[in-house]
Amino acid sequence: MPKPSETAIDEIIATCNGDLRGAVKALLLVNEQLESELQQLYAAAAHGGQIRPGNSVLH
Repeated sequence: MPKPSETAIDEIIATCNGDLRGAVKALLLVNEQLESELQQLYAAAAHGGQIRPGNSVLH
C-alpha cells in the first residue's frame, strides 16, 4: 500500500500529464504563494493580529 505522500506525488505528476518539470514548476509556484501568505500572517500578527477580509487566502 503506497504512502499518502507517494500517492500525492503520483497525482501531481498525473495532473501535469507526466511532465516532471511541469510538476516541479507547479509545486514551486504553490510554495511561493504559501510563503507569501505566511509572510502576510506574520505581518498581521506583528500588528496585533488584524487580518483584513479578502487580503488573505488560507489553504
